[in-house]
Amino acid sequence: MNTGLQLLLEHDDGAQTEASCTRFAVLWQGKEIWIQTAGNGQLLIGVDVEEGDAEYANLLLRPLATNLVSLQLEMEAADPSADEHVHTDECDH
Repeated sequence: MNTGLQLLLEHDDGAQTEASCTRFAVLWQGKEIWIQTAGNGQLLIGVDVEEGDAEYANLLLRPLATNLVSLQLEMEAADPSADEHVHTDECDH
């Protein structure tokens, strides 16, 4: 299973920088939006849980065909005390 992501970061002047990682976050409106591979060519997009959150959403992006993708919303109960879960082929979602 390939969990590596290739990133292209574009600067204001149009210059691009390449980077590699297994997951990354975008800070948006004070929240960390994490992006990582979820196996089988799927991409998982999820938000970090903060104290007081009752639930959170994950988006699962799956390629279907050329220029076509499926987007699935998964709502999960928030448990900020639990260890951070990294999605792999072995997990049930």
